Amino acid sequence: MTTIRLEICVDSPAGFIAAVEGGADRIELCLALGVGGLTPSPGLIELARLSPVPTRAMIRPRAGDFVYGRHDLDAMRRDIDAVHQAGLAGIVIGANRPDGHLDEATLMQLRHHASGLEIALHRAIDLTPDPVAAVDIAVELGFNSILTSGGGVSAVDGQSVISAMVERAAGRIEVMAGSGITPDNAAEIITTTGVRAIHASATVNIPAQDMKAVALGFVPSHIKTTDIQTVMRLRQIVTDRARVAA
Repeated sequence: MTTIRLEICVDSPAGFIAAVEGGADRIELCLALGVGGLTPSPGLIELARLSPVPTRAMIRPRAGDFVYGRHDLDAMRRDIDAVHQAGLAGIVIGANRPDGHLDEATLMQLRHHASGLEIALHRAIDLTPDPVAAVDIAVELGFNSILTSGGGVSAVDGQSVISAMVERAAGRIEVMAGSGITPDNAAEIITTTGVRAIHASATVNIPAQDMKAVALGFVPSHIKTTDIQTVMRLRQIVTDRARVAA
């Protein structure tokens, strides 16, 4: 049977457990998904180390763009060392030049530092002038996976570009569709683009209970949390699509 992977991105211990129990094939481990994901804490990394589900850690030292300076890169190398030491499956990285093109020199440095780990290129590729052409760069740099919305705000918006990226990849690298994927659109995206992996947060919005904490700015009025039922629904969709594609 054709394999289609379900990757769930999480930023909390509860979210990690929901992803595991809901049937994720792989987990992207982060902090602060509200800003696109940052490097996870040592505690989250340790939790993932104890899990049988392959986990790749986001390596992103700060919020904002993906144009990194010397001090950013020093922190990223140290974070990669921590992932190595924990024995996780891999890392998720990305870097752009100020003109939006992939920063090949920086990515090559980080790839060499992460020798032995799986390496995924995150949606920094969606900022490039031509995400389809950038697939070849990711292959040349030795990446295992690309996460993309096809340059769109969501994967639904970028389906035609994702499809072209899958065609350009030609099996040389995993192209994974992500951004805004839900149980309502996952089957369409898989069928239309031909991807063999999807990436989702599987979150639901829960109203905050402590209004004083909201007023003081400690928490938002609604909190996003990974939902095990949503993960399970996505798991079933992925399984069904794989059967159809077989």
